[in-house]
Amino acid sequence: MKMIPAPMTLFDNTTLECSKLITQRYSTSFTLGIKTLHPRFHNPIYAIYGFVRFADEIVDTFHSHDRAGLLERFKQETYQALEEKISLNPVLHAFQMVVNKYKIDLEFIDAFLRSMEMDLTDQKYDCDLYDDYIYGSAEVVGLMCLRVFCEGDSEMFDRLKASACALGAAFQKVNFLRDIRSDYQDRGRVYFPKVDFRSFCNKDKEEIEQDIQQDFDDAYAGILALPRGAQLGVYLAYIYYLKLFKKIKQLPAAQILAERVRVPDNTKFALLLSSYIRFQLNTI
Repeated sequence: MKMIPAPMTLFDNTTLECSKLITQRYSTSFTLGIKTLHPRFHNPIYAIYGFVRFADEIVDTFHSHDRAGLLERFKQETYQALEEKISLNPVLHAFQMVVNKYKIDLEFIDAFLRSMEMDLTDQKYDCDLYDDYIYGSAEVVGLMCLRVFCEGDSEMFDRLKASACALGAAFQKVNFLRDIRSDYQDRGRVYFPKVDFRSFCNKDKEEIEQDIQQDFDDAYAGILALPRGAQLGVYLAYIYYLKLFKKIKQLPAAQILAERVRVPDNTKFALLLSSYIRFQLNTI
């Protein structure tokens, strides 16, 4: 007798597939990283990425629409999905399943959405506002993923929380440095405090790089302490961003302002292979 999937199971799985597709379309590097996680982590991390990607898309892309209205609607639908444990928006339904299953802190979601709201207006970032934005836009995403990886182990989560924040901050700051030209010209943003895009120089760049390097250093010990099923995927993301960071460091400020630095796909696959070998040999 042919078995017919239960309607909710079919719906749940379909929404998770939607989040996976979003990840694959938007980020080659994160897709590669997720594939190297243990399979039990794939769908939860796809769901988190799909949620944060769509929110970011609202504020960064939909300039011909009422972005504030769209984000407010997305925000309200997010909280409704979390409360009711269902949404007809497939991204939000997949996300609420993960939030409720892994008991992801509502404070992380609040902070993330506040940072998205900050992107709706031109901001001059002082040190406090910059730290708040980094926390909400990046660090809490790492903390959401850490909740998944720890699978209910609160002691492990507390022990690795600082490293997860450092890794998220490093990724975001590298993105800011790589995209400083487009952020300023296309969106009117310069995230780094005390930096004037019009006079951005090598000294400014070097000070930013010192801060980023400290974040990478603080993150590494936490990667080594992750559950083995999560370690390779997170390490691969770390190595990819570290490679991008090193390319940026080799260039003068004027070149960063003139072009967007990237890591070619063949280099990403080489990093994947070398990371896998090191992981198998326990030498990461």
